Amino acid sequence: MFQFLLYFLCFLPLSKPFTVIMSDSDVPSVLVDGPQTGFSMNTNGARTDPAEQEAVYDIMRATGNDWATDIPDVCRGRWHGIECMPDKDNVFHIVSLSFGALSDDTAFPTCDPTRSYISPSITKLPHLRTLFFYRCLTHNPQPITSFLGRLGPSLQTLVLRENGHVGHVPTELGNLTRLRVLDLHNNNLNGSIPVSLNRITGLWSLDLSGNRLTGSIPGLSSPVLSIINLSQNLLTGSIPPSISTCSSLIKIDLSRNQLTGSIHDSINGLKDLTLVDLSYNRLSGPLPGSLRSLTSLQALILKGNPMGSHTIPSNAFENMRSLMILVLSNMNLHGPIPSSLGNIPNLRVLHLDGNRLNGSVPASFRELKNLSELRLNDNSLTGQVPFGREMVWRMRRKLRLYNNSGLCFGANSGLEDYLDSSFSSGIGLCDMPKPASARTVQHVFVAKTDMTGSEKVSTNSVHNFSVSVNLLLLIFSTIILVSL
Repeated sequence: MFQFLLYFLCFLPLSKPFTVIMSDSDVPSVLVDGPQTGFSMNTNGARTDPAEQEAVYDIMRATGNDWATDIPDVCRGRWHGIECMPDKDNVFHIVSLSFGALSDDTAFPTCDPTRSYISPSITKLPHLRTLFFYRCLTHNPQPITSFLGRLGPSLQTLVLRENGHVGHVPTELGNLTRLRVLDLHNNNLNGSIPVSLNRITGLWSLDLSGNRLTGSIPGLSSPVLSIINLSQNLLTGSIPPSISTCSSLIKIDLSRNQLTGSIHDSINGLKDLTLVDLSYNRLSGPLPGSLRSLTSLQALILKGNPMGSHTIPSNAFENMRSLMILVLSNMNLHGPIPSSLGNIPNLRVLHLDGNRLNGSVPASFRELKNLSELRLNDNSLTGQVPFGREMVWRMRRKLRLYNNSGLCFGANSGLEDYLDSSFSSGIGLCDMPKPASARTVQHVFVAKTDMTGSEKVSTNSVHNFSVSVNLLLLIFSTIILVSL
């Protein structure tokens, strides 16, 4: 029974790209991060196919691993990164090759980054199911070789991650009709996404993020496609409505492109979605009411889209009880904050900063018991915030309320000590003492921020200004008395 091996290469909750390496479920296997036995250590008379062994020697030499040619049987060699399987005649065939050090515990053969290349001998491995290259060609950039398309009858996982590849995505990759995982993350690829990829009807994960791809997103309609990551490219046009036919989708990341248009209502058919990141595009509003149908969604990130001066619909998130991350920063949203946001029981991160929101913070926000990060800064909010001492201390520096016209803490909130601490969120108490007191001086002047969000104005400078004014008044009074 084959198993999945997930490599989470970067950390950001639910939003960073990841690679899934999987093998065929009908063939016995060894996990690629475990000791490689070659399947032949205890088998009498077993041998590796001679033609495939010579091909492996060529591939290893091309990556700077000449030591492999000293191994008399590559399937008995016990090195990480190679998997073999026997046929009915007890002849072993290579089914998986992996290169590049993911971690100290994943010791695939490393590549010589100055002279490595992908050898055409790969096409002499007719049973190859997994091909994995990670940071192998970084100092010797070259195009993705079109001959990889000749592996169509067998290849299921193709990962060419952070290799410095240049040029276009070859249209020949559309011939890999048995492919389940295609990962070309973080290279220097340009040109458009080939339409030929639509021929891979069994594709489960598509990651083309971190390149310089241009043009529009082709229509994607695979019923088994679960992960689409096209972030950090130069893609234009609208989000194709055909994505809504990919009924198995659990993750869509199209962030940091130049996409326009609106979020289509047909997204409501994607019942298994757990993450949607469309941030930093040029999408327009309004927010579709169909979002509330995404009951499995855990993260929705839309920041940096100029939504066209729309409000947050009062019922947009009412059924999204699984939602943990909601980021709607810098979207030109206006109007009040809907109280329904306070009814999302699992919400942990809420960013509404950099908009034109007004009114008060809903009283329902005090029910957000799991909230650990809240940004309401740079709006036009007023009134008393409904946070108790426990909630404020739980968020500390991750509570940002500054640059609002009249937002304040209640006088009986028990936060006096908090306001004097280094964790101040940037607002003061609602009921201020008389202007002559030191507390008035401290809280009338709300801390401002620079472009990085760090606090700038200290209360000491305000106090010194007050002392100077009083001194000038005393001197002026003395001069008048002397003149009389």
